[in-house]
Amino acid sequence: MEVSNLFIEPGSPWENGFIESFNARSRDEFLDRELLQDLREDRPLIEKWRINHNTIRPLGALGRLPPTVYAAKVREDQIHA
Repeated sequence: MEVSNLFIEPGSPWENGFIESFNARSRDEFLDRELLQDLREDRPLIEKWRINHNTIRPLGALGRLPPTVYAAKVREDQIHA
């Protein structure tokens, strides 16, 4: 059996499971709950959600750590490895 790399075309987010997962979560947790009228008014709401998602809310897949804490831990582990 031969194993080879699969090339993902630039700009093809539907082929990237990580971004698809993020898009689905943002849709479920934010976009489906907010009535967005004007991007200028909505940017603060979107930024607040993004900060919460990346720095505060723990994720089960990351050992119940927020993504920024997990990333810092991984970087620290790589430095000391």
